[in-house]
Amino acid sequence: MVTSPQNEPAPPRSRDDRSPLYWLLLIPVVVPLLVPLFNANDPKLFGLPRFYWLQLAFIIIGVGTTTFVYQMTKRRG
Repeated sequence: MVTSPQNEPAPPRSRDDRSPLYWLLLIPVVVPLLVPLFNANDPKLFGLPRFYWLQLAFIIIGVGTTTFVYQMTKRRG
């Protein structure tokens, strides 16, 4: 049986998804692990102790970082 060019597997493509911007995704992982950030009750924000409003800030940092990296690395076309 003769194989036609249509049935041949495509040659492996080189990986072009190795952007240095992906290192920014470590920020939302590492920053919440910095325990000294939580080691106080003050300052309070809207009556919330630092621990609670800092957790909300980490969510915003994570979403912002992920959105930025996605927008900068998505393929055009």
